[in-house]
Amino acid sequence: MYSWIIENKELLKIFYGLIIALICFVIVLKTNKLFRLSLHKGIRYFRNAFFFYGIAFIIRYLFGAFFLDNPNYYFVINILFEYFLVMGGFFLLYSLLWKRFESSKTNYNSSLFNTKIFLFYFMSFIIVFLDYIWQTYYFMFSSQIIIFVLASVISYINYKKNGRQHKFLKLYFIAMILSLITWVLNFLVASFLDWNKGVLTNVYLINIVIFLLFLYGVIKVTGGK
Repeated sequence: MYSWIIENKELLKIFYGLIIALICFVIVLKTNKLFRLSLHKGIRYFRNAFFFYGIAFIIRYLFGAFFLDNPNYYFVINILFEYFLVMGGFFLLYSLLWKRFESSKTNYNSSLFNTKIFLFYFMSFIIVFLDYIWQTYYFMFSSQIIIFVLASVISYINYKKNGRQHKFLKLYFIAMILSLITWVLNFLVASFLDWNKGVLTNVYLINIVIFLLFLYGVIKVTGGK
């Protein structure tokens, strides 16, 4: 089975990217509708996270498939993928932390472009730039591991505090833990296993499970509407 997967890896990568992108698209649509009904800022930032994740996977696995034989274009694809992926991580963390930085009276016209969010754009640029300078993914891996350690701790606290009233918090916590595991695995595969295809396949599968968990949670919250 693994040998077949490895032999057809490029086709499966396209399929993988398409699945993740579609899941993100549905999550964005449903959470956007929920935000318009509730005006809950955390939902808005959560929505933005999957907006960026969706763009990242479309760029890397769908557009990127057309530039495999062109190193220059493929290089740009990888830079954009990393940038949007890091931005998604920042937004996901901020969806848990926004109350610490914004009051109920804070009203930004845009959740994508405001003074606080510009800091995420800048930090993402620095992370991608440093990876480019040193020709590594170390800064991306490090930043995302830190982000998901924090997100796991915060989501666990939220689950213990309000888990009985909000079932989504349990799924959120599980998804954060799985996300942390995948980033650690990505780091290990890149640093010590020379991008072992067998391990990467398992990482891809875990990623799909994570996004499906988020989708399931969103559907449960929105009542499937």
